Amino acid sequence: MINPEDLRAAVQRGIVTEAQSAQLIALASARLTAKEGVAAVEEPFVLFKGFNEIFVVVGLTILFIGWVGVATLMGLDIEGPAGVTTVVLSALTIAGLAGLGRYFTTTRRMVAPSIALSVMTALSAAVMGFALIGSPLGDYTLALTAVFVAVVMAGHYFVFRIPFSAAIIAGAAYAALLSAWVIWGGSDLGMTALTIVFGLGIFALAMRLDLSDPMRVSTRSATAFWLHVVAAPAIVNSVAMRLLENGSAGAQATMLAFLLVIAVVAVVIDRRSFLISGAGYSVALAATLFEGGAAIAILILGLALVLLGAGWDRLRARLMTALPDFPGKSNLPAYGVTA
Repeated sequence: MINPEDLRAAVQRGIVTEAQSAQLIALASARLTAKEGVAAVEEPFVLFKGFNEIFVVVGLTILFIGWVGVATLMGLDIEGPAGVTTVVLSALTIAGLAGLGRYFTTTRRMVAPSIALSVMTALSAAVMGFALIGSPLGDYTLALTAVFVAVVMAGHYFVFRIPFSAAIIAGAAYAALLSAWVIWGGSDLGMTALTIVFGLGIFALAMRLDLSDPMRVSTRSATAFWLHVVAAPAIVNSVAMRLLENGSAGAQATMLAFLLVIAVVAVVIDRRSFLISGAGYSVALAATLFEGGAAIAILILGLALVLLGAGWDRLRARLMTALPDFPGKSNLPAYGVTA
């Protein structure tokens, strides 16, 4: 069987290119992951493949900061509408970042540098959008700038297929909705409802991607992960804030029941992001409900989360086996591990 050392030797001898070597390694890793069925045990999550990627991210960050400094001397204004100069320099920055993406994302398939380049592209798009839209539109400037960032990042995702870009797109879209709602004078209750609907929409999109990739070895699943990261706080935080503001015993009990439902949903779809988003409010709820015994309640809550993480696969197998068939159940990750 060919190992990474063989591939590196093949690259040095010119038998295969570095890009082909990276693609072969990625293909072998994906096939091995699918074969071993890691989805039944762990939720795949990769921020970087090696320390060299961290090294590259540090270099890219310093390069980006240095370029922003030089561009500022050339007339870039990141604090307000500045016209043609800022638009041109921002466009050049986005083009330069795309060029770097061609190498680090398309050719080298590096994860952390790709995420860093996505963030830098979004920041550049925000500056460019603010300069293009300008102050004449007044209160609508922020909302339209967020829309501009979402459009640019949608194009960026279409070209490079970086899963993290989906989270930026969703975040920009939410910022646009929130800004527009504030401008229109919407109520706080309406904002809560809007946020929940938005979160459910993102959740539905994430589930559509998840169900198309039960083994979670493709870009679709990685994209779904980041969409869940956005959707879960939008749903959980909005409900939690509204219930905790009430302060009544009934609201607290409802909050506890809601968090239990979120936990069940997280286990069923095999996504831990929902529990992570609810953990902070669980701590706040425990402190509110138990007052003097808050420390003990929080300790118990922490222990429960640790045990859940340790026995996630066994709990999920039992829960999924007990549940009747429902649409999409067969397209969720495997749940046969009970040992």
